[in-house]
Amino acid sequence: MAHHAPPKAHVSVSTSPIAIADPATRMSLVTLACLALVFALDVGKVILAPVCLSIVVGSLFGPAADRLGRLGIPSWVSAALMVVLFILLITTAGAAFMVPLSDWLDKLPLIWAKLQSQLVSWQGLFASISSLQEELRNAMGQSGNMQVSVDETSPVESVFYFAPTFMAQIILFLASLYFFVLTRPRVFRSTVDWSTPATKRYRMAIAFQRIEKRLSTYLLSITCVNVGLAAAVSAALWLIGVPSPILWGVLAGVLNYVIYIGPAIMVLIMTGVGLSIGNSIPEILLPPLVYLLLNLFEAQFVTPTVLGRTMTLNPFLVFLTIAFWIWLWGPIGGFIAVPALLAGVTLYEISNHPSDL
Repeated sequence: MAHHAPPKAHVSVSTSPIAIADPATRMSLVTLACLALVFALDVGKVILAPVCLSIVVGSLFGPAADRLGRLGIPSWVSAALMVVLFILLITTAGAAFMVPLSDWLDKLPLIWAKLQSQLVSWQGLFASISSLQEELRNAMGQSGNMQVSVDETSPVESVFYFAPTFMAQIILFLASLYFFVLTRPRVFRSTVDWSTPATKRYRMAIAFQRIEKRLSTYLLSITCVNVGLAAAVSAALWLIGVPSPILWGVLAGVLNYVIYIGPAIMVLIMTGVGLSIGNSIPEILLPPLVYLLLNLFEAQFVTPTVLGRTMTLNPFLVFLTIAFWIWLWGPIGGFIAVPALLAGVTLYEISNHPSDL
């Protein structure tokens, strides 16, 4: 009698450790990965920050370089022209700042003296707050003595310490900008060609196209809006008699790239300007109020109309993103925060809504 071996049970084994993990383990792995990513971004910010900034700026100049390439200009020449154009724009903006800004720096002692004179009338309020703090310390068993440590590092030593790093970051940014604009089409094609299967390759191509289009549209639109805001602020401050109106208009346009944070800083600056030229509360508050009205009109009507619904993001998510990147990389992080969020939202839409492709 022939004996037949029982059929072997087919066991399907997943090769992905996350696929067989329970939700708690999966969440723990994702949390650890996010913490490791934040740590890596923080440690490598000296290199990663200028490189990421070059990618964002290169997304603005990339389409212009492509148009020059279609006219028969070699890619290395068009990339170099884009870098030179960027340097000229930054140099022009810096020159517009330097001369009037040096005059206002000389007025800082006057602004500080006027601020102190305005605060004299609030001494009663400050005394009440101070007594309340003392009562809270006594209730919590803490003494009112405070130890203050003084850093003996001189400003000159700080400049000599940070200057080489800053110059290295500038060189790294310009080099990254040049090579990104030069090799951008080839990098995109290579990444798409390496993707398998064909459906994934198609999604990758669509993702690159949409991200670049959104970034270039956003940066170009915001630049046009900020130029208009700078002109409006300059004209309004000139009408109310504020000295150096072009300086404050250009500064308003530059700070407006950092949503929420930039306008808040501009309000403080305009308050300082009001302190330097005004002698009463209405005169002091007039410059910041004029700027606030113009910024409110721009934020609520102009920018949404220019960008449209496809570029509209959740304001709370935008605020958290800007706060995170400023905490991580400082001013550079504040500039690249919204473009990074746009890229992330685009990737999420493509991966979760393939029917929209």
